[in-house]
Amino acid sequence: MKYPFECITDLVFVNKDQLEISDIILVPGGSHPQLIERAVELYHLGLAPYILPSGGYNAKINQTEWEFMNEIAIKMGVPQEAIIKENEAKNTFDNARNSWNLIIERNIKVSQVIMVCKAQHSRRALMTYQTVFPLNVRFLMEPIQDKNNITRDNWFLDEKKINAVMGEVEKISKYFVHHIPNWIKKDIGS
Repeated sequence: MKYPFECITDLVFVNKDQLEISDIILVPGGSHPQLIERAVELYHLGLAPYILPSGGYNAKINQTEWEFMNEIAIKMGVPQEAIIKENEAKNTFDNARNSWNLIIERNIKVSQVIMVCKAQHSRRALMTYQTVFPLNVRFLMEPIQDKNNITRDNWFLDEKKINAVMGEVEKISKYFVHHIPNWIKKDIGS
């Protein structure tokens, strides 16, 4: 049976991509270890030479999201020099802007990236980074389940998950309403 809200599922949840060797692994914030654990697995598989976890102070973990993720990555065997520090971001746009600025600062050539993020955050994260990064950067998405276990197949089965996903719908609308005309201008100008 096709539910009337399946369009919401398609809007919020990005499908997992076939991963390829990339220039960097991005982790846009979070206090759930599953994000950085997956990024580390991909690093150890040789899919990218760097991991860039991004995130400022988070009261839930009483430290920056970067510190939280960095500690896990180090314990899992990633050398410190492979982990790029971004510990000031307060939201997803900060994650994207600060990450791009660090990539430029370090003169890392980026044409393809892997993004590891929560499944229910995948569309907003992707669109945000696409807004900030150059248009020619290709994003390979690795959406994962966090401890809340929200997926495209179960988000509509309980109220907490519904609220989380519908919150993403609201944020997508608020984040991008003023960017649409800019994207059109960029497209026409190129």
